[in-house]
Amino acid sequence: MLKIDLEAGLLEVDTRDGVDRHPIGSPQAFRLLSQAWLRSGWDAKYVYGFSWMGRPIIQLPEDMMRIQEVLYRIQPDVVIETGIAHGGSLIFYASLFKAMGKGRVVGVDIEIRPHNRQAIEAHEVSDLIAMIEGSSIDADVVSQVRRQLRPADRGLVILDSNHTRAHVLAELRAYAEFVAVDSYIVACDGIMQEVVGAPRTHPDWITDNPQSAVKDFLAERDDFILEEPVFPFNEGSITERVTYWPNAFLRRIK
Repeated sequence: MLKIDLEAGLLEVDTRDGVDRHPIGSPQAFRLLSQAWLRSGWDAKYVYGFSWMGRPIIQLPEDMMRIQEVLYRIQPDVVIETGIAHGGSLIFYASLFKAMGKGRVVGVDIEIRPHNRQAIEAHEVSDLIAMIEGSSIDADVVSQVRRQLRPADRGLVILDSNHTRAHVLAELRAYAEFVAVDSYIVACDGIMQEVVGAPRTHPDWITDNPQSAVKDFLAERDDFILEEPVFPFNEGSITERVTYWPNAFLRRIK
């Protein structure tokens, strides 16, 4: 149990050995409060309340802030994202590229609903977006993605479609070739294993999740490592991300 005493500036946590007390502004307290906030946000569908330039974007705002830091540092020529939904994240990445003066986005989804396709194609940044409909792990779809790339393109891949262990592992295997050295493939929504028991979850998520797929993939390969990106600015004491994407960033090292 957590007890917040704002007057005393303390967070109290019941443990087997008694009660631990942490200053409310300490990294330990922030971590515990963030875990509770993430679970509360999951239950309340917090991420279903945001849009980017007019399109719903079902993502945790901190995750989008962090990925833009990565994109600006890596300066990829193309972002490949599996999972389109309403298209908000495609618009987000394309708008960053528009501001940067380089880059484009390739989105893949097993079903692109007509009203979403129409809205994305009518958007101001649509000229930087290509969409491919079909299963992200289908060989023909992967070939279509490959044909969108030029030989010298530096790619960054974001996996945000079907989040089962088997599907994400298949995506990691299929899309690794598109990732440039020192760029990333990002396996989103590893939070699944940390919210088991919450609404809209399943007991098998404890192992059937993107984090498990990442471990499987890394056991097969020596050209990728699990590595948190380096973020350029931090004058505070918090170094961990508050995220739906734990253990998500795989950097290609060769």
